[in-house]
Amino acid sequence: MFSGLSLRLRIFLFFCLIALGGTALAGAALWFGYTRALSTDDANGFTLAAILIAFGFTALCAGIWLLFDENVAKPIERLSAELRARAHAGIATRVDADAARYLGDLGPAASALSSQLSASTLASADRIAAETARLESEKARLTALLTEIPVATILVGSADQIVLYDGQAAEVLASQGIPRLNAPVTDYFDGATLAGLRRQMNRTGREVTATLPGHDGAQSYDARLRPMDGGGYIILVDASLLDLPPEAARPLTYDFALLDQASGALDAMPLGRLTYTVFDTETTGLLPHKDEIVQIGAVRIVNGRIVPGERMDQLVNPGRPIPPASSKVHGVTDAMVATAPGIAEAGRRFHTFARDSVIVAHNAPFDMAFLHRHKARMGVEWTHPILDTVLLSAILFGASQTHTLDALCDRLAVTIPPDLRHTALGDAHATAEVFSRMLPMLEARGMATLSDVLAETKRHGRLIEDMN
Repeated sequence: MFSGLSLRLRIFLFFCLIALGGTALAGAALWFGYTRALSTDDANGFTLAAILIAFGFTALCAGIWLLFDENVAKPIERLSAELRARAHAGIATRVDADAARYLGDLGPAASALSSQLSASTLASADRIAAETARLESEKARLTALLTEIPVATILVGSADQIVLYDGQAAEVLASQGIPRLNAPVTDYFDGATLAGLRRQMNRTGREVTATLPGHDGAQSYDARLRPMDGGGYIILVDASLLDLPPEAARPLTYDFALLDQASGALDAMPLGRLTYTVFDTETTGLLPHKDEIVQIGAVRIVNGRIVPGERMDQLVNPGRPIPPASSKVHGVTDAMVATAPGIAEAGRRFHTFARDSVIVAHNAPFDMAFLHRHKARMGVEWTHPILDTVLLSAILFGASQTHTLDALCDRLAVTIPPDLRHTALGDAHATAEVFSRMLPMLEARGMATLSDVLAETKRHGRLIEDMN
C-alpha cells in the first residue's frame, strides 16, 4: 500500500517514525521511572528512566535503520549497479522494477532511461553487426586462402610475443603447447636459436632461413624469419609436411593492438590491456585438503576479449574412485579419467597455459587450494596475480547481494547452456563472459589498474571466508 509514495515522502515518514517512537519511548520510560521513584526514591526512578531511554532509543534506531536499509538503501544500491551494468557492460535487460518499488519515481525514471539507452545501443549494435559480418566474411576468405598456401604464418611483436597465427601455425604451435596470443614465442621454439636468427636478421635487414628447433628439443621446423617495419618479425614455417585434415583447420587468430603494447609490471598496466586466464575445476568433493581435481577448464582473455580456440579442457586422473554423487554433478566418471594424466602433469600444463597472465576464477581460493597443495609434485610455483569474480561482484553490486555464478550470469545477461553447467570448461567460459563485462564497469568506477582492483577486493575478503 506504500509503494505509490514518493521517495521524499517515504524518507520523511522515517523521520516521523523516529520522532513519534522517541516521544512514546521517552514518555513510557519517564512513567516507569516515576512509579519506581514513588516506591523507592527519586535517584532510583531517574536511573531507571535513563536506562530505559538509552536502550530504547538504541533499539528504535536499529529497527528504523533496518527498515531504511531494506526498503531504500539496498534498492538504490541494486538500481545503481544495474544502471552501471547497462551503461558500461552493454546489458540490455530491463531494470528490476520490483526491487525499486519503494523508491517512488526513481525506479520508473531509471527504467525509462535504461530503455532509451538500450534502444540507442541496439541501433548502434545493428550497424556494428553488419560491419562485423562483412569483416568476418573477408577474414574467412583470407583464412581459406592462407590454408591453401603450405606456409604457417606467425607474426611476432618487438617484445617477442605472438600477435597473429593462422590455422596452419596453430598446428605447429600445438605440437609444443596450447597456442596463445601474447605468449612468448620462446614457449614454442628454442630461445637461443631464435635469438641468433633474430640478430642475423637485424644485422642484414633481410630474411633469414634456418632449421628452427621446437621448445621441447624433439622436433624442428624449416623456417624463415622476415623483419617488419617498426620492429617485430614474421616466422614462416614450411607446412607442406603437416597433416592437416579440413576439420582440424582453425581460424586466423590475431590482435594487432599487441604490436603497440608496452611491457611493464602487471599491477601497473591498464586492466583492459592485461592477459587473463579464466579457469574452473571439477573435483571429487568439496574439501581441498583431501579431495582431488578431476577436470580443469580454462579460456584466455586478451585485450578485453575472449580468444576463440585458446582453451584448455583437461581431464585429470585423481588416483582414487570418483564418488557417484560428485559424478552426478559434473558428469566426470572413473572410466573417463582412466587414461587421463595425474594432477602433476595436468597442473604443469595449466601452469604453462596461464604463464604471464592474471588468473581469474569464481571463488578462486577453493580452486587454487587444490593447485597449491600439489605444487611440489608439479614442480611449479603459483605466483600469478589472482582475481576473484565473487569479490568483483561485491565491489560492483554491493556485498549484500547474491554472488553465485548463476546470479552473476543473470545479472550480466550471460547464458550458460544447461549441458555445460557444472563442467569445468563450461563454467570457465561463463566466468570469462561475466568477467569481460565487469572490466569496463571496474574502469568506470575509477579502478584503472590491477593494483587498484586488488586493493579494493581486500575490503571484501570476508565474503570468501564465509563461502569456504
